[in-house]
Amino acid sequence: MSHLAHIRAVDQVVTDQYAVFQGDACELIQALPTGTVHFGIHSPPFEGLYKFSNYDRDLSNSEGEDFWRHYGFLIAELLRVTVPGRLHSVHVMQLPTSKRRDGFIGMRDFRGEVVRAYEAAGWHFHSEVCIWKDPVGAMTRTKSIRLLHKQITKDSSLSGQAAADYVLTFRKPGENPEPITGPFEEFVGTDLDISREAYERQAAAHRAEGKAPWPYDQWASIMVWQRYASPVWSDIDQHRTLQNKRWNPAARDERDEADEQHISPLQLDVIERCIDLWSAPGDTVLTPFLGIGSEVWAAVNMGRRGVGFELKPSYFGQAVRNLAARPDREIDPTRTVGFLPLIEAAE
Repeated sequence: MSHLAHIRAVDQVVTDQYAVFQGDACELIQALPTGTVHFGIHSPPFEGLYKFSNYDRDLSNSEGEDFWRHYGFLIAELLRVTVPGRLHSVHVMQLPTSKRRDGFIGMRDFRGEVVRAYEAAGWHFHSEVCIWKDPVGAMTRTKSIRLLHKQITKDSSLSGQAAADYVLTFRKPGENPEPITGPFEEFVGTDLDISREAYERQAAAHRAEGKAPWPYDQWASIMVWQRYASPVWSDIDQHRTLQNKRWNPAARDERDEADEQHISPLQLDVIERCIDLWSAPGDTVLTPFLGIGSEVWAAVNMGRRGVGFELKPSYFGQAVRNLAARPDREIDPTRTVGFLPLIEAAE
């Protein structure tokens, strides 16, 4: 096959539903054909905040200009491989400053830095959503004096709010050749009932007022869209991650005590909402930072094809186990297969 794309991966697992590769994303992504990814989503290392491994190729181990040069190369490659008119979502947060690094305790506009980096690469800033975070949980996790109540009693000039998460979404210039059509059929999140029983209760109330109710499918889709269209998502299950055995029986703690300080799988609610909003069944979804596999796991469960790159061997191994443990789901054979059959590891 003359169009085979060669990837120099340390390890790989390729099926008809997903392809995951162990290695440096900046190298691996160069093997992907231009304009073949329909949607992408990832959470990048937050520059200067966490270290994920002791590898010199790990983006989390670079700071300042080195970080943005490294990440900027990847951002440009993400633009190249994306289908014109399609989108890529990035999970970020504003970063706390420290006296040691910055000379003061406060906040840094990492969200804005990411926006400017994507725009500099040629992306259009498409949309953003703020995700509510529990301040008590953040205080327990970070021990930040900004969140401690005792700081209020001492000097509240150092007190501040918990840092929210953001999902920033960028659009590649051009016309989308395959519109993403159809209503929403499911709701991902908490505290919204779109069951038939809930519909019948509301429909009965409308009829009692002399109003004609919408058909069920239209009503359910509108209810879901009203939640997803909100600029603040306060209905995300913060505990629903691939690391949680309740949602993933194959979950296992993959932190390496010797070289790693942090593991942070993105909530599945966030990933699934973005995939449902901005891709169609059969589309190819890419994440350049696979981690333990959350984005690919969600994509395949939703009838898409997933592709991911991961540098850290323990994370890659857990991602492989997580993906192998999920039940098979048939991919729509009428959709374009994309580039998955064109990928192989170079000998």
